[in-house]
Amino acid sequence: MRLHIFTFAALLLVSISSAQEAVNEDNSLSSQFDKIYRTSTSYQKYKVISKEKFLQLKQGVLDSLKISKNLIIEKNNLLTTEREGINKTQNLLDKTKLELETAIQKEDSISLFGLQISKTIYNFILWGLILFLLLALLYFVFKFSKNNILTKKAQNNLQDVEYEYEQHRKKTIEREQKLRRELQDEINKQRNS
Repeated sequence: MRLHIFTFAALLLVSISSAQEAVNEDNSLSSQFDKIYRTSTSYQKYKVISKEKFLQLKQGVLDSLKISKNLIIEKNNLLTTEREGINKTQNLLDKTKLELETAIQKEDSISLFGLQISKTIYNFILWGLILFLLLALLYFVFKFSKNNILTKKAQNNLQDVEYEYEQHRKKTIEREQKLRRELQDEINKQRNS
């Protein structure tokens, strides 16, 4: 039984020490090639590698290639995801720019009779219309005052003419009455005589 315990303890110590060596070794491809080169034997100008070491190296190379492929696939997936994100962001930016341009155009324009007109043109039309109406108002006020003066003058002339006519009519009536009296007086004289 002691022998079994001793054997078990020895195996345990050997496996622990070899595990620590394996952990301490650098498992990169370069270090594996260096280790094989150092541990291999030489024959003339060639290096002789044992099959076990060759298979270990092959497995290490294949594992490294597999890890590299997985890393490349992972990076490509990440790159694809980033490109999709960039495209979505660019599309959102383009949409936002279009909405901004539309909002600015709506801000800078006014709908007049169903047509979108810029505020500058709208202001020009509005002030032109106001100026035209103001000039038309001034023209009509001027014409009205001129015609009003002419009308008052004509009314004054009419009153003068009516006054003169009335004076003339009164004089004429007085003359007629005077003539009738004279005529009547003459008729009366003629009858009496």
